[in-house]
Amino acid sequence: MAITSRKEDYSARYNDLVQQAGLAENSAVKGCMVIKPYGYAIWEKMRDILDAMFKKTGHQNAYFPLFIPKSFFAKEASHVEGFAKECWVVTHYRLKNKVDGKGIEVDPASKLEEPLIVRPTSETIIWDSYKDWVHSYRDLPLLINQRANVTRAEMRTRPFLRTSEFLRQEGHTAHASAEEAHDEAMKMIQVYHDFSQHFMALFSYRGEKPAHERFAGAVHTYTFEPMMQDFKALQAWTSHDLWQNFAKAFDVKFLNKQNELEYAYATSRGVSTRLIGGLIMTHSDDKGLVLPPALAPIHLVVVPIFKSDEDLQEILNYLQSELEKIQKADFAIESDFLWTWKSAISVKFDLDTQKTPGRKYAEYELKWVPLRIAIGKRDVQQWIVEIFRRDTGEKLQVNISELATVVLRLLSEIQTNLFKKHETFTREHTFEVDRFEDIKSRIDQGFVLAPWDGTKESAEKIQEDLKATIRCLPFGREDGKVLFAKSY
Repeated sequence: MAITSRKEDYSARYNDLVQQAGLAENSAVKGCMVIKPYGYAIWEKMRDILDAMFKKTGHQNAYFPLFIPKSFFAKEASHVEGFAKECWVVTHYRLKNKVDGKGIEVDPASKLEEPLIVRPTSETIIWDSYKDWVHSYRDLPLLINQRANVTRAEMRTRPFLRTSEFLRQEGHTAHASAEEAHDEAMKMIQVYHDFSQHFMALFSYRGEKPAHERFAGAVHTYTFEPMMQDFKALQAWTSHDLWQNFAKAFDVKFLNKQNELEYAYATSRGVSTRLIGGLIMTHSDDKGLVLPPALAPIHLVVVPIFKSDEDLQEILNYLQSELEKIQKADFAIESDFLWTWKSAISVKFDLDTQKTPGRKYAEYELKWVPLRIAIGKRDVQQWIVEIFRRDTGEKLQVNISELATVVLRLLSEIQTNLFKKHETFTREHTFEVDRFEDIKSRIDQGFVLAPWDGTKESAEKIQEDLKATIRCLPFGREDGKVLFAKSY
């Protein structure tokens, strides 16, 4: 089945890639997706790299309940207002067979005394625990990370980008001072930036959300806004300074160094499987999926061309020592928060005799395997290996003795080139205007940096007229301009 081209229908193309590359599919539960093994392998890599980053910065993993008492949400007014329309609510805990045998129904006797909210976010349930964990400044900071599923009642869904259930990493910290909490929120946005640039190969604008776009319950929300190929922004991850709002709501007090009771200061942050959608829309081309090698489930596929078992055995013997070198080698990335990150190179040897080589090539190009080796008996006789490079379409002939060295070099080049390509694309489609009224002339061509009067009313007017929002107040801008864009 052909993939819809980017020019023809960008939205349909996205759906085609998700399905045909075997990343995810719709489930029997409306608005929810099944993440298939290839898609989940990408998420595992993201999850594990971020987990290592968080542990390097002193965070620990924990887990909190999926179900949250309804009354918890009422304790923080802006929080309940922000999530009220997205909550799934459990009211009963048991079913019973109908007397007439025609199915099942809810048992009225099992009605809960208090309804339970199915986790749309975790601040309330976590801060209810923190009140028992925090007593003195010596108990702080609490640096807790959780990996969990999250549910939100989404009316218009799309795999990875917006679903009624998704997977997420979320951090929840408690601190002894406002300064410590602020530093934590800013440090973690730098961690996300490191991951974004070095592993996802994304160039992003970083900044603070305006007050009317903050996370419910936050006093500051910091964000990343990468540009997709259709010039729209995707809010990829956020980090929130929650001040003392949740500590006051759940009575989390501690004795400070002056032996006085004080409310703790909080932060939270999160990234989700939405990142996979961002990767698809950022790097992919008309041939199929494109991923940075750091997150690719398979780095190298070998497709032997043979007519007999003897030919195959000769090819296997020929490649064995070099493939062992490749699999023992490490694909390394220099990271600010991990120093040097290393990953084993994943090699697949395709011995499927039910598919032609041409069909295999097409499938691996669609699913994005960065490097491919097609090798036959003639190549063995000439002591060469032909490597196909998916990002450029080049074919390189190398001596068998140089194979491991070349594979490592090419993976690093592809990773670097994808970032440079996205940076160039983003900068070329970011426009600065000097008048608020000039946003309209550029907003369909990319991001617009424009002056803003700071009022919610003017921002809402732009949203109503142009379907664009303020993505952030970019860091480092002294001219007061903010970033406008259409978004997902």
